[in-house]
Amino acid sequence: MFIRTLEEVRGTDRYKVLLNGALQSARYLVAADGMGFSLHVNRSKPCPPMTLWYKNHWEANYIISGVINVTDLTTQKTWKLGPGDLYQVGPNDRHYFEVVEEEHHLSIFCPALTGNETHDADGAYSPSGPVPETDQRMFLRRIDEMRAAGKEIMTANGQARVVRALTKSDGLGFSFSDVNLNAGASTVLWYKHHWETNYILSGTGLVEDLNTGESWKLEADMAYNVGPKDRHRLSAHTDLHLASVFCPPLEGNEQHDADGVLEPSGPVPPGPPGY
Repeated sequence: MFIRTLEEVRGTDRYKVLLNGALQSARYLVAADGMGFSLHVNRSKPCPPMTLWYKNHWEANYIISGVINVTDLTTQKTWKLGPGDLYQVGPNDRHYFEVVEEEHHLSIFCPALTGNETHDADGAYSPSGPVPETDQRMFLRRIDEMRAAGKEIMTANGQARVVRALTKSDGLGFSFSDVNLNAGASTVLWYKHHWETNYILSGTGLVEDLNTGESWKLEADMAYNVGPKDRHRLSAHTDLHLASVFCPPLEGNEQHDADGVLEPSGPVPPGPPGY
């Protein structure tokens, strides 16, 4: 089990300042972390549209704040996106990315990036591993619409409300969930068959490693990461809002058993060196 914070990443080669300072990218997870995906926390000021084309990756982007426009250059369809929107692009999706209002978003890549890639003339990153095979094209999921459609479920033995916005059937190599716990909620979890990262969107809480007795206070802009050896307790001091990424991806209908375990859904990545 390990923690990542913005303060820890800033000042290292995982922290990138691009576009003459308009874009800041903190690479909380990279290929070396061995979790099967990489996680970037990005912030950007308004800037001209960028042409991007992830020929060698799938990428999911979850908007936390601000407003962006994304245009599929194949269909010329444009989406205006704000908080709670989740869009996905892959090898077939040459697109424009434009920041309209200062924004904050998460990017998840599979295969995981090494962390030092730069965009080439086509807006692509160099290959970093096998690309998940899927016929999926660029698509959008809106968390509020999914919740209104009845797609929010109770998990963690009744302690968490979850929208599983991306699942194994999407074919991206990871799953993504929007998770909410009420103040006072507490649950013991143990992901024997998965790696999971939880990025704190808002609220405060505590995560405890039940093997070592270590504990960490949780607050916005930090992430905790757990795998097969990490039996732990998650407690919400205030209402707690998390973005959760699993690898292997969840089927989408799993429930935690009495030990806090979810059933297997695929090969488990090795995790960090020495895990």
